[in-house]
Amino acid sequence: MYQRLRAAHLSAVRAALEDHVARLDWPPERIERHRTERLRALLGWARERSPFHAARMGEVDPATATVADLARLPVMTKREAQEEWDAVVTTPGLDRAGAERVLAEQRWFSYTPAGHQVFSSGGSSGVRGVYVWDWEQFVTLACLAWRWQARADRAAGTGGPARLAVLSAGGPPHASTPLFDVPTDPATETVVIPAAAPFDDVSKAVADAGPTALVGYASVIGRLARATLAGELDVRPVRVSTNSEPLTDEDRAAIAAAWGAPVHNLWGSTEIGVQAVGCGQGDGLHVSEDEVVLERVDADGRPVGPGEPAARTLATGLAGRTFPFVRYDLGDEVTLLPGPCPCGSAMPRVAAVAGRRDDDFHYGTLLVPASAFRYVLGTDPLISEYQVHQTADGADVLVVGSPDVPTVTAALVEALQPYGLPDAAITVRTVDRIPRHAATGKLSRFVPLR
Repeated sequence: MYQRLRAAHLSAVRAALEDHVARLDWPPERIERHRTERLRALLGWARERSPFHAARMGEVDPATATVADLARLPVMTKREAQEEWDAVVTTPGLDRAGAERVLAEQRWFSYTPAGHQVFSSGGSSGVRGVYVWDWEQFVTLACLAWRWQARADRAAGTGGPARLAVLSAGGPPHASTPLFDVPTDPATETVVIPAAAPFDDVSKAVADAGPTALVGYASVIGRLARATLAGELDVRPVRVSTNSEPLTDEDRAAIAAAWGAPVHNLWGSTEIGVQAVGCGQGDGLHVSEDEVVLERVDADGRPVGPGEPAARTLATGLAGRTFPFVRYDLGDEVTLLPGPCPCGSAMPRVAAVAGRRDDDFHYGTLLVPASAFRYVLGTDPLISEYQVHQTADGADVLVVGSPDVPTVTAALVEALQPYGLPDAAITVRTVDRIPRHAATGKLSRFVPLR
């Protein structure tokens, strides 16, 4: 039954993809009109069907609301969404207990009798999340994830990729596998490779697949690129799509050096879906502005101007009607990029998201950004993977590779000095493998002290 419904779902994605590709060339005025009507539809539905949102709507009239009116609504947090689950959901008969039963009973991804899909997150922010997508929401999110690649293939005069390797969680409950295992052309062959498997197994599976396109976790694809440069892997993808983790400068450089393939980096979340995607030509990521509203706000949740610094980003997913997220705190900080993109699309751009603010370490009143560690560890050619565990007065660092440990240790101590830690206690250990999250397959590069 799942396979039959999945086939129908993929056909719906392919039918909708033409419209979504066309939107990438819409003028700003048309994008704005479309977004406003989508916002009004979402707010109207949420007010009538979700007690949680009805109580927060205040005097905002969904029939006449604009993006500017969102600032009149309170911020929605992850903890609230999970604690108030039954008040947020809009579908009668669907509750948190039922969603948990779906997650507990499914052996593979499945549909509820009403056609919903249920996922959960690994709780990297400290709060485990359970989410539900309806049929039309998945169609929209899949189109947002793949339309830039489809546009680029058509501009180059090529069809969809003949062989697609998906490096993701591999199995439930994480949403990455069904979202990215989408053959946009019926003739495309796909293979799902669990990213949490030992790297040697991942590398062999990729070699056996011989993909023309790679999609998946940025850290895994970056490591595959380094293996290619070292002569340990022989694959030649012509298109690369990264997601689920920040794409670091060193991983992007390795991909370019190994394959010279265009990179479509994606910034997304299970809650909202697909916030922004890179076109493969210009800098940054194009916001999915036809289906997402992003608000850069200060510490009090007030919108800031394009040139002003923001404390965080709030997102409203216009496609999510079953479990609406309105002014949801993503925990990411983004910067708007000025000027037009060489690709010609009017969709606005943001700089690539370097990582969640939750990655930064707090030592009392001192703040050490993740970039202080990333600059040292990510630029060492002898380190293929790393993980930083915060300690009370420094960090324990795990690295895969053969770096000069004393040199790396000294460099990290020096890197932390400008942030108020004059003599941080840093321990660096080489390991054969860094375990990934069992459910999501993601690599948590920065583990804060709880």
